[in-house]
Amino acid sequence: MPESLPKGFEPRDVEKKWIDYWNDNQSFTPSDEPGGKSYSIVIPPPNVTGTLHMGHALNLTLQDILCRYHRQQGYDVLWVPGTDHAGIATQNVVEKSLAAQGTTRQDLGREEFVRQVWQWKEEYGGKILNQISRIGASVDWSRLRFTMDDGLSRAVREVFVKLYEQGLIYQGDYIINWCIRCHTALSDLEMEYSEVDGGLYHLRYPLEDGSGHLVVATTRPETMLGDTAVAVNPEDERYRHLIGKNAVLPFLNRRLPIIGDEYVDMEFGTGCLKITPAHDPNDFELGRKHGLELIQVIDDLGAMTPEAGEQFAGLDRMECRKKILQELKEKDLLESSAAHRHSVGHCYRCSAVLEPYVSRQWFVKVGPLASKARDAVSSGDTRIVPGQWAKTYFEWMDNIRDWCISRQIWWGHRIPAWTCLDCGELMVTKEDPTVCTRCESSRLEQDQDVLDTWFSSALWPFSTLGWPDDTRDLQKFYPTSVLVTAFDILFFWVARMMMMGVHFMEQVPFRDVYIHALVRDASGQKMSKSKGNVIDPLLMMDKYGTDAFRFTLTSLAAMGRDIKMSEDRVEGYRHFINKIWNAARFSLMHLQEPPRRFHASAVDGLAHQWILHRLEEVKDRVRDAVENYRFNDAAQTMYQFVWHSFCDWYLELIKPELYGEDEAAKEQARSNLSQVLSEIIILLHPMIPFATQEIWSRLPGRENQDLSRELYPEKRPQCSFPEAADNMEFLQQVVTAVRGIRSELNIAPGLKLELLMQVDGPDRDFLMKHRDLIQGLAGLGDMQTGMDLEPPRGCGAAVVKGYELFVPLKGVVDIQSELARLQKELGKLEKDLSVVGKKLENPGFLNNAPADVVEKEQAKANRIREEKEKLQALYTRLEGIQQE
Repeated sequence: MPESLPKGFEPRDVEKKWIDYWNDNQSFTPSDEPGGKSYSIVIPPPNVTGTLHMGHALNLTLQDILCRYHRQQGYDVLWVPGTDHAGIATQNVVEKSLAAQGTTRQDLGREEFVRQVWQWKEEYGGKILNQISRIGASVDWSRLRFTMDDGLSRAVREVFVKLYEQGLIYQGDYIINWCIRCHTALSDLEMEYSEVDGGLYHLRYPLEDGSGHLVVATTRPETMLGDTAVAVNPEDERYRHLIGKNAVLPFLNRRLPIIGDEYVDMEFGTGCLKITPAHDPNDFELGRKHGLELIQVIDDLGAMTPEAGEQFAGLDRMECRKKILQELKEKDLLESSAAHRHSVGHCYRCSAVLEPYVSRQWFVKVGPLASKARDAVSSGDTRIVPGQWAKTYFEWMDNIRDWCISRQIWWGHRIPAWTCLDCGELMVTKEDPTVCTRCESSRLEQDQDVLDTWFSSALWPFSTLGWPDDTRDLQKFYPTSVLVTAFDILFFWVARMMMMGVHFMEQVPFRDVYIHALVRDASGQKMSKSKGNVIDPLLMMDKYGTDAFRFTLTSLAAMGRDIKMSEDRVEGYRHFINKIWNAARFSLMHLQEPPRRFHASAVDGLAHQWILHRLEEVKDRVRDAVENYRFNDAAQTMYQFVWHSFCDWYLELIKPELYGEDEAAKEQARSNLSQVLSEIIILLHPMIPFATQEIWSRLPGRENQDLSRELYPEKRPQCSFPEAADNMEFLQQVVTAVRGIRSELNIAPGLKLELLMQVDGPDRDFLMKHRDLIQGLAGLGDMQTGMDLEPPRGCGAAVVKGYELFVPLKGVVDIQSELARLQKELGKLEKDLSVVGKKLENPGFLNNAPADVVEKEQAKANRIREEKEKLQALYTRLEGIQQE
């Protein structure tokens, strides 16, 4: 006999129990044998420095639903877990630790520093993995990967060397985004733009022939020291005559040719553009086009170089700005200045302002790769869901620039390139060379840079499956089935995986890309520590249980719509988990022994046929919703069915049978209840794995079985009972109408009412057949039906299926007292509405209060009006009844 369920659901104990069970039994390790249906997902690898946040929680929950669901469909499911080495972020963490000890990485040297980073990773890098396990992710821990493990490192080197040999990786002097704090290059995508308060300065550049001056506008006066030209639009009549002449750069007296280029916007600023090729990416391109000199006046630490001139060399760039502006003013060369708020690129790791900087870097020539990756989506080989993100993907692919892949840090995949110190030969090889291939010298030096972290993670879908070896995993699980990710790494990661997968595997890396929305706070604001509106998923799981937290995320995960998350919502869905638990507990009281084998064809009785009919509809809806990534539809379908159909109606409907003396009816009720409860638990399992697994293990005949290995409930056409469903709907409407009158008029639940209903024909026969059931559900002492019934004076009334029904109120409701109570309530609401109305009519409040405060007051006014309207309608109705 199985153990009964405890009275209350204690999530923490249940969660730990089943996490350990699934891990010990390798429940989520699929077979790599050929054949059979396969389904695979690679986890978007969180940074090894990371902790679980709301984005992770949503992403993991949705992936887990897909994986658990497809196991139920009979697939061999592989969900690969792993972490990213997060080059810049991890190096920063360890450097801060060293700084606290009074030392630096330079003091340690490269080899010792890298050793200490590995030590840090072994000690602290598993934190995020434990949190992934905590949320119930059904990953295959036997296949855990790390972007710097031996296998993935080998794949990285293989890809780098092949791309280099194919002419798709090259070195070049190029303007890149440079972080003076992290001391490394960043890609365009690693910049985060934010608004800063600065200035817009109009500077005068004298013409060389003394005939006047040109005025240029800039937000960065310090860069003027690196100017090598002034550009105007050749169609601009104001300046066309100056093209070919020269201006003179203040302070340095450098001759600046005045050039014509259609790039210059005649309507923007003064129509004159200062060109600083070494310190602006657009100027860099113009400089290459016109053969302009590159003059670097800001170094890699943000200080002015000797090329900036003696009076400015060595100054920090911000100090230089102040000094230049002061001296321009003194020389009458500062025509005007004004406060100017504008967008500036910052490092996504340390938030330092980035500097455009020309240096020698390694690049991937992405044009040929991007073209094939674009075609893969446009041809439908990979589908992006929701579809509007495909347009964004195409726009980015069509305008992509070469990818700077070198980073000036020590933690990461070191670039496999060696230079001979004797002859200068450059060697890019899969194995570390010992002698120069040209002169056979052993004096070789490896490139000091490491690869951009995104380079290794771009290989993730196939490197984690064993590539470059032709492994069983690769044969069976590549391409992967779906990638679930947020839109903010569509370019960082998704596009690069597409490029690498199509190029090296000659197949797309995933069939679908599902882009989920952002999790915001209850008012729709982006969560941030500075705003104080961050919701900690670990705290939510501790407080309300993982199942409630997961179901909240799932129920809110509408496609293409951001999630407004609040603790109240999680608390609300905890009640749902408790409802399931209590329903299962009640059911198990009647299911002490395994019931007889379920036979759908033998099912009799309105309640049983109705619930089975509804269950068949629910199975189809959930299947369709999950397979089309409408997670919220799946959750809401189950919520409505379990809470309302199963708990509120079916369990009540079958109580007379369960507690009755008719053994045949009791046995049928037990059999049907067992079947419906079992299928509900299976359907809910992908969304709420822990409570369902615990309940499953207590079902007779299921003791300690692994629910994650149960198949999805089969379709049962013989359980389609449309007539029973229609009749049940009629019965529910009658009962609900009576309950509505009781609730509306505040009639005590225990007070028996009388029902009169003007109905005839088969509908009357149906109601009378189920008279006892209706009376029990509606709290009736008597029920009469017939077209000749005359309602007495003073009745509550409703219409169901076109039939009028009446509930006599004489002796049931003290109408006079109820009118007095409503009058008092209406007066209070009128007073409350007046207070709120005065606020909303006050311009000072509307103009000065925060927008969310104003919105709350407006919502409050609307709620009061709605409640007032309802009470007024009830008051009018009671007055009418009193006058009858």
